[in-house]
Amino acid sequence: MLRNSAPLVAALLALAACQDAPPEQPPLAGAAIGAEFTLTGEDGDPVSWSDFDGQYRTLYFGYTYCPDVCPVDTQRAMAGLKAFEQANPELGAQIQPLFVSVDPARDTPAVLAEFTDSFHPRLVGMTGTKEQIDAVTEAFAAVYSIEEPNEAGGYLVGHTNITYLFGPDGEPLAMLPTDQGPEAVAAELDKWVR
Repeated sequence: MLRNSAPLVAALLALAACQDAPPEQPPLAGAAIGAEFTLTGEDGDPVSWSDFDGQYRTLYFGYTYCPDVCPVDTQRAMAGLKAFEQANPELGAQIQPLFVSVDPARDTPAVLAEFTDSFHPRLVGMTGTKEQIDAVTEAFAAVYSIEEPNEAGGYLVGHTNITYLFGPDGEPLAMLPTDQGPEAVAAELDKWVR
């Protein structure tokens, strides 16, 4: 028989109160980020945002000729996704990774396919006209600027380096912490993908 059960009762009540707490809201809940679009996929066919309705989506704006940031961010995001898929195969299969090029002059569908295949078998690359890219980046709160070419004709592209996570209805959920590595990306996916 328990003589002083008051501490136990208090602990059980506190635990019950925690379980009744509303779930945490995603950091980007309610943000005006996203819109329907159609671009050219890496296989040359049209790809629309709504093609992925019902799936979670990661989205990154970059370019394949990027000397450092894009490959590092993409590698970390996709390594985090792979780790999440390994730990949660059914949930991981519900995430569609997407890469939108902000360098349509050089990033042809074939170039994009070679780039995306290096990071994840399901990563889909997309490109379009400058006008299409301008509209998509504006709708998704991203920016980019193409710098002046050097003597050899090469150039850099400044751009937002955020990997967004969207929910099954296309709603913004969070930014994946690629700067903290794949483990942090996997942990963030684990928080929001249900």
